[in-house]
Amino acid sequence: MNKYAVALYDDEDILKSGIGRLQSAGIKIHDVYTPYPVHGLENLVGVRRSRLDIAAFCFGCLGVSCAFLMMWYMITYDWPMNIGGKPNFPIISFIPICFEMTVLFASYGMGLTFFIVNRNIPGSTPRIMDERATDDRFVVAVSLNDAEDPEGINSLLRDSGAVEIKQKEAAY
Repeated sequence: MNKYAVALYDDEDILKSGIGRLQSAGIKIHDVYTPYPVHGLENLVGVRRSRLDIAAFCFGCLGVSCAFLMMWYMITYDWPMNIGGKPNFPIISFIPICFEMTVLFASYGMGLTFFIVNRNIPGSTPRIMDERATDDRFVVAVSLNDAEDPEGINSLLRDSGAVEIKQKEAAY
């Protein structure tokens, strides 16, 4: 089990200035939980850019490939038909089906990737430090595992504007 100092803030501006004060003191922040998206917070905390768009592109390519392979197999190889003397592999008429399969694979692939990366799959325990982070509080978690002075960290959190500080042990 890892130990964390969990600080609760009641205002996003105080949270942002508090994060700046903690980082200037050399304290590494484990994670920040907010009830709604806060503009600029990811840059303050140093969250890496999401690669979900790359996953969407890959799933879209897989979708268009599956659509072409399916249509080629069904129309040209498995059951070739001569319809009005037209060619057996009319690429222009495949465009709507390819588009739909691209969108379908990209959307489902992004959803599955999001849930797997965030560990929100059914049966997993939610990774949240305090339940009030989903209501009206902003939560900052600081790891105490490598801290030499946990009381100093608590006083820094209190000085940064936290309205409540508590210790928590969690497996993540």
